[in-house]
Amino acid sequence: MTTAPPAAAARLKRPSWRDPRLLIGILLVLASVAGVTALLGAADQSTEMYTARENIVVGQRLDRDALSVVRVRLGESEGSYWPVTEPLPTGKVAVRLIPKGELVPRSSLAAADALDRKPAALAISEPLPKEAGVGSRVDVWVASRNGTNGYNPPRLLLPGAEIAELTPSSTALGGTRETLVHVLVTDAQMPELLGALANEAKVAVVWNPAGGRE
Repeated sequence: MTTAPPAAAARLKRPSWRDPRLLIGILLVLASVAGVTALLGAADQSTEMYTARENIVVGQRLDRDALSVVRVRLGESEGSYWPVTEPLPTGKVAVRLIPKGELVPRSSLAAADALDRKPAALAISEPLPKEAGVGSRVDVWVASRNGTNGYNPPRLLLPGAEIAELTPSSTALGGTRETLVHVLVTDAQMPELLGALANEAKVAVVWNPAGGRE
């Protein structure tokens, strides 16, 4: 009767937990898993930041309803924008337009008394230039009455005024369609504009491509 050699029997023996080769294999697997986890963690350095749900206009207070949340990777510029991890500022308003979908810059918010421009409403019955929109710039021209049921030649009153808001409206009888164009006016410009409006001057806006956008 033939029996297997002792060496062969040893090779077929199930390895025990004390086998150093098995322990080394487990350590290698754990090290590989830890390395992949660390790599994925380093790759995902995104942060939840606030964005404007709709246009946030100058003078508007910031609240949660006006905002959306996105995850972005900003790197070194992350500190320039408002993260979800920080509470929203109280007593501050937008001092410049924050367009829909854009991140909320810290520099765009300040105390209300820091505003150097205020919105003034102009009722415009003529069609607006197609380029005129919130954030675009227009020249505001006025023609004052001349005392004989006519008007003096128009003059440029507000060059490169920024549009803060557009609101369609109509006359009291529902006849003539108008658009309320809210333009941002400095304190120095406001008295002359209000005087022209009080004296029923004709007002027209012209798109100013050189004015740009903020």
